[in-house]
Amino acid sequence: MCAEPLLIVSAWIMKYYILDLSAHNSLVRYLVGQGHTVFMISWHNPGAGDSELGMDDYLHDGVIGAVDVISQIVPGPRINAVGYCLGGTMLSIAAAALAAQGRHRINSLSLLAAQTDFTEAGELMLFIDEGQIAWLDDLMWQQGYLDNRQMAGAFKMLRSNDLVWSVAVGEYLLGRGAPMTDLIAWNADATRMPRRMHSDYLRQLFLHNDLFSGRYRVDGLPVALTDIGRPLFAVATVGDHVSPWRSVHKIHLVPNCELTFVLASGGHNGGIVSEPGHRNRHYHIATRRQGDCYLDPDSWVAGAEQRDGSWWPAWSAWLARNSAAGQVALREVGAGIGAAPGSYILER
Repeated sequence: MCAEPLLIVSAWIMKYYILDLSAHNSLVRYLVGQGHTVFMISWHNPGAGDSELGMDDYLHDGVIGAVDVISQIVPGPRINAVGYCLGGTMLSIAAAALAAQGRHRINSLSLLAAQTDFTEAGELMLFIDEGQIAWLDDLMWQQGYLDNRQMAGAFKMLRSNDLVWSVAVGEYLLGRGAPMTDLIAWNADATRMPRRMHSDYLRQLFLHNDLFSGRYRVDGLPVALTDIGRPLFAVATVGDHVSPWRSVHKIHLVPNCELTFVLASGGHNGGIVSEPGHRNRHYHIATRRQGDCYLDPDSWVAGAEQRDGSWWPAWSAWLARNSAAGQVALREVGAGIGAAPGSYILER
């Protein structure tokens, strides 16, 4: 099996297990089958007592804490790190901060539907300005967190045809209940957001774009994404209303690394949970070598190779090419690690 362990940092908006839904479409199962030792962060669903948890807590106790634990369990090789959505944004911050501190623990970085520049963050920006954030701050001061129903309402408005009106027509007018799938069940398993973290996240990233502008600080030092300096694989999806693909594409503006970029069919969830054999899937893929000139999104699509099927095998091949430590014997990982899917899965 691959010597480098693999860490998945899922978002904590919605439950983390989307990448391990069912046997047939589990990205975790697929990676294990490809010979990877896979770790995934299990996120606690915060309540009123967690209101003061901020971005720094999720960074240090979450992402960097997981890197430290994995380094103890699997000492020696660096980590292939994967981040999905907000988890990918936080992973980018962690990778840059660790590199700046001389802690070179990351072997490669894979970002799935994750934004690092928020200047073109799409329709979600309709809900984000100083007045809206101030209103949310007042609301969260009272209850200590952003309620899952309040957050879900904003995401439903982004896809109102699919998530509001089609449901109203099908269920209330025609009496046709939507068939239950694992992804629909997961979509109903919402989480909360701590007051401080959510306020910091909206102001520093969405409103002020501090990360891409070099103003975001970790332990008092500015974070520069150029410090990552590791091979990077980024995936965007054509129908993504949460992380619009042209916004995700801005990772091309970060030099100092080789970047393979994929634009997959589907949306924010379905385009990522897109296992081999999934019908009607296709993707564009191209690699920008160090020293290559920047291509805008439209020029990139025009020049990228189009392939049918799932992008997972292309990513698996990329991971294999960027795993320099070779192969090791099958590992038994157990001490200090909770069994999947973890206890936090039961939190309401």
